[in-house]
Amino acid sequence: MKTFDEQLQHLVVEALMEDVGDGDHSTLSCIPAEKNGKAVLKIKQDGILAGVSVAEKIFQLVEPTCNFITYKRDGEAMVLGEKAFEVEASIHTILKCERLVLNCMQRMSGIATLTHEYVEKIKGYHTQLLDTRKTTPNFRLLEKEAVKIGGGTNHRFGLYDMIMLKDNHIDYAGGLEQAINKAYHYITSTKPSLKIEVETRSMEDVRKVCAIGRTKVFRIMLDNFAPEQIVEALKIIDGHFETEASGGINLDTIESFAATGVDYVSVGGLIHQAKSLDLSLKAVVI
Repeated sequence: MKTFDEQLQHLVVEALMEDVGDGDHSTLSCIPAEKNGKAVLKIKQDGILAGVSVAEKIFQLVEPTCNFITYKRDGEAMVLGEKAFEVEASIHTILKCERLVLNCMQRMSGIATLTHEYVEKIKGYHTQLLDTRKTTPNFRLLEKEAVKIGGGTNHRFGLYDMIMLKDNHIDYAGGLEQAINKAYHYITSTKPSLKIEVETRSMEDVRKVCAIGRTKVFRIMLDNFAPEQIVEALKIIDGHFETEASGGINLDTIESFAATGVDYVSVGGLIHQAKSLDLSLKAVVI
């Protein structure tokens, strides 16, 4: 598995190739290649800042000798009018990187800000906040990083790092018992490091998993259970499995789920409902 920096480099190279193509002709047409400049990242909306370290890596990948000065760090509260960073580099580098840096930081800051709102709602409870795989194709790396910056916890990154037996897997496999047994045989013979999570849709499903999955399953997902149903399910589970509540949970309802004592609450909306925040990269004319 590639490291975060290796994955980020791949993302940046592909994104710049998509944007620049055979040349940044706007810049090439009017700015001498040897001319250097300075730009400042201006904050235009309150929230939680995310993506400063990513911006630094983008500029350094394009121009390793650039001078990047950080004023605010990832995870800090940001206020309209503040500066996040300054960069001194070739003007060609600044203009080539500008849109990619802003796209990443605006999106990441929006996700981190929304995640922080959710985390604040369940502060003081045992429950942890999880994200999901409901991400933008080829941008999952930074969306999930933004969740962490906002105080959330990453669920599995993809299909490869955990077995999650959801409704369609269970139905196609012929039922809960068949799905669990087949998955357990698969990991023992193929990849023992994988853990198995099972989605349950009813109290009967919960009882079945407790009966047949004690040594095979590590987490039970309680999908679309109301808080009072989760309380009942947790009594059946009796601490033998990790537990996760999922399905339609939002800012208005998350505290009622955390109050049940469930271990995790997953919210797809952390990413797919987040709104990008307003930032701008402005030239400093000397």
